[in-house]
Parts: sequence; structure tokens; C-alpha cells
Amino acid sequence: MSQVNMNDKQVDSLVLEKLSLHQDGIIVDKEFFLDLLKHSLSLNVTEKQRVIDSVPTLTQFQFDELTKVFLEERQKFRDLAKEHTDDIKKLVEKQKNEWIELGELYVIADKSEQMAKDDQAKIDDIKSQLGL
Repeated sequence: MSQVNMNDKQVDSLVLEKLSLHQDGIIVDKEFFLDLLKHSLSLNVTEKQRVIDSVPTLTQFQFDELTKVFLEERQKFRDLAKEHTDDIKKLVEKQKNEWIELGELYVIADKSEQMAKDDQAKIDDIKSQLGL
């Protein structure tokens, strides 16, 4: 992922923007949900990306249930941290690195999508010049 260098705040901003794409009528504290998702120690990059990508189709019930699960997870890891401090520290460090990786994945995907659109526009332009 060396093509893109993002920091924590940039990833937060990008993900917050994607969390805003929920359906009308859905009530969700986007900042709080972002914090829960970001600091989840049990979800990997792909799973977090899946949650973010599903935001436009999530129901109120699904948002509420995800919030509950994230809160339960947070409490369980806090309890575990009392006895397994070093292991939890390693997970937290891994989570921080994966959060940046997630942001970089989105930026790369957006760039690829834009390049594909640009290429298609060029193809369409050439076709029209050729009368096709």
C-alpha cells in the first residue's frame, strides 16, 4: 500500500463520509458508530470494509444491532485487557495499522474507478471521431 500515505484523521474523514450514505429515516450517530467500527479489535480490514460498503442498505435494526455488538466487544476486550495486557496492546497496534490500510484501499479503489471512467470517455471520444 505504499502508493498512498494517509493518516488517521484522513481515514476517519473518508469513512465518516461513507457512513453518511445511509438510507433516509435512519437515525445513527455517525461519529459514535465510526469510533466503534474503527476501534473494533475483532473485525479485520475486509470485514470493516464490508460493514462500510453495506451502509446504504442497512436498516435501523441492523445499525442498532451492530452498535450493540461493538459495545459488547469493547467491554469484553476491556475485561480481557486486565489479564492479557500485552496481547491486547498488540491487537490495538494491529487495528491502528489496518485502519490506515482500509483508508488506502478506498483511495486506491476510487483512483482505479476514476481511471476506468477516463479510459471509457477516451474510447467513446475516439469512436465518435471515427463515426462509430
